[in-house]
Amino acid sequence: MKNSVYIIVIILVFIFSCNTSKSNFTSIEKSIVNQGDTIRIANDELEYEVIIIDPGFSLWLNSRAFPRNYHSQSFLEMKNQVYVMEWNSRVLQPQRYDPNLYEMSINYEPNINYGYEVNYLIYNYMIYFQNTYKQKLFGFVPIR
Repeated sequence: MKNSVYIIVIILVFIFSCNTSKSNFTSIEKSIVNQGDTIRIANDELEYEVIIIDPGFSLWLNSRAFPRNYHSQSFLEMKNQVYVMEWNSRVLQPQRYDPNLYEMSINYEPNINYGYEVNYLIYNYMIYFQNTYKQKLFGFVPIR
């Protein structure tokens, strides 16, 4: 009998800003909480929140991910746009892609500056996700 792996993967990016121009998040403090398998980045003033819940992601991030500032913010934004677009496409095709892997869509707006930390965590989650669950969202995926 095959071992079944039930995966709890939830990425929530809530953006309640009506502002469509680029805003600078770097000058505003973010609340970053890392509790076991949950990583949360929130900024109540700008009303956005990123929550990543996945067993093993925190350990992977701390032990195998490229260090912060290894990639530029523009590189991370470019990769995140492509990965999120493919992710959201798969969310809409539950008959083709495992709905246990692609549970929720991600609201990632390319014209909003989320700052380095948000882009770093989303990018690294996408790399972790692709390597851990044997998925390929787009292009070359670094094996870390």
